[in-house]
Amino acid sequence: MKKKGDEILKKKEKTGKIIIPPRYLEVEGPVIFLAGPIRGAENWQGRAIHYIRSKNLELHIASPRRSVLTQDNFPEDTFDEQIDWEHYYLRRTSENGVILFWLAKEIEHRCNRAYGQTTRFELGEAAAIHHFSNIKVVVGIDEGFTGAKYIRKTLSKKYPNIPVSNTLEKTCDLAIQLAK
Repeated sequence: MKKKGDEILKKKEKTGKIIIPPRYLEVEGPVIFLAGPIRGAENWQGRAIHYIRSKNLELHIASPRRSVLTQDNFPEDTFDEQIDWEHYYLRRTSENGVILFWLAKEIEHRCNRAYGQTTRFELGEAAAIHHFSNIKVVVGIDEGFTGAKYIRKTLSKKYPNIPVSNTLEKTCDLAIQLAK
């Protein structure tokens, strides 16, 4: 006879982890990595985490967005720590999971940094790796994201197997489907 407590423990064991830098967690199963602009963008990662969790509690989610307290204060040692964390989880997700790109529109302009510069580099890198190694990648482009027309055209022509969506929710749904 099953006990209610055993069922709760099994559910808890199957609940996916939310992984945020600088923490490293060893997890089994697929990971969805939330790739996209952080500086100058809304906290779309929080919305994505909430949406994915409402659809599938078992998936692990790696989000590079740190707490609000450290967002604008990025000392050199934190920069290296952040980049190492992102590289680790992008590689881990490439092995078992889905890299979800959400190209959020800019809401706060910063003159000293091109908006989405890291995201654009990572998207190009992921698309090329997808082409040669078939990693799972999905892309969503927010209305108002600069360069959207070029990115859509290039992805559809050069990487037609990478799905492109126009809402965060649809992009999350695509990632959830591919993660299974």
